[in-house]
Amino acid sequence: MSWRRGAGDGAVARRWVLLLCAGSFCLGLLFTNGMWTLPEATEVAKPNETRGEVTDLTAGDCNSAKVPEKHDFRDTLQALDTPNAAQTLDKTISNLESELSAARTLQESFLNGSPVSEEYRASESAGRRKYFMVIGINTAFSSRKRRDSIRNTWMPQGEKRKKLEEEKGIIIRFVIGHSAIAGGIVDRAIAAEDTKHGDFMRLDHVEGYLELSGKTKTYFATAVALWDANFYVKVDDDVHVNIATLGQILSKHISRPRVYTGCMKSGPVLSDKDVRYYEPEHWKFGDKYFRHATGQLYAISKDLATYISINKHVLHKYINEDVSLGSWFIGLDVEHIDDRRLCCGTPPDCEWKAQAGNTCAASFDWRCSGICNSVDNILGVHNKCGESEKALWAASF
Repeated sequence: MSWRRGAGDGAVARRWVLLLCAGSFCLGLLFTNGMWTLPEATEVAKPNETRGEVTDLTAGDCNSAKVPEKHDFRDTLQALDTPNAAQTLDKTISNLESELSAARTLQESFLNGSPVSEEYRASESAGRRKYFMVIGINTAFSSRKRRDSIRNTWMPQGEKRKKLEEEKGIIIRFVIGHSAIAGGIVDRAIAAEDTKHGDFMRLDHVEGYLELSGKTKTYFATAVALWDANFYVKVDDDVHVNIATLGQILSKHISRPRVYTGCMKSGPVLSDKDVRYYEPEHWKFGDKYFRHATGQLYAISKDLATYISINKHVLHKYINEDVSLGSWFIGLDVEHIDDRRLCCGTPPDCEWKAQAGNTCAASFDWRCSGICNSVDNILGVHNKCGESEKALWAASF
């Protein structure tokens, strides 16, 4: 009897639970219908509608701002489709590469513990101005008398040199590195000479005759980092130069990219160890060298100087620096310009040419690879073949 009563009570309880559940469900539906209102059709975003055309972004007290619309660059590309567009883009890329090269050179100076040039600091603080050309005179620790002979002839001094930089955009510096023992007596002598004249460009490079190829690379890399110029010139310290004539020659090529100019030659490859200009890697060349500018004076455009700076760690160095420079441009779209006014002889050769109205830009003796005994003879060359000071200041590049 008690078992049936318990079953009946359980059945009644289950019915009440079902009724309560059903009632709760109905109450839930009524509550939900009262609180939830469906959005109007106009408030629903269209799937294919551009969000930026209909949405304003607002946040608190901030000003509203529309999401930028997509731009159609077809008009811009059409505007660039002009004959000068490619040249403009090339110059832009070249400028960016130059800035990158300058930054890399500065970074390497910091990493190597080398002092940062004051000229570099000044150019960065004042903004990089444009120069016409940089003339780097390759010199050595033992060549003090040669440097003085150049200062007394074709290289302006003091305020005139500063005026040349400001008015003509021409930078002239003696280029030298440091000794194997940095801070030694020869380094201190150069520092004292630089304090007096202020016409040196110091390189992060160990000086040595067999290291001229490396010095050339470092020179161009450093020069393009210091000065933004159209041309970079390398000349030896036993060569006479007419600056105005050199500038007029280079100005004719200012609109051309990747220019490499000098007196082009192609001499025999010397495999005999006992002769001057012996080539240890002679087996790579065959009987004759490829065409390249003679090392007494040559000039390259900014594009090529930047190329050397960027790739200096992978450019191979041959024993002769003029051969090395020529080899770095093989395979590139470079314009080789052979100009014999960059390698005239000493008097009477350059004198006759000057009298005929064909002034030479550079003069030296081929047999000496420079002016023979230049300390004593460069003044005579200057008096007979040098252009007037008036010609320099009247020249326009």
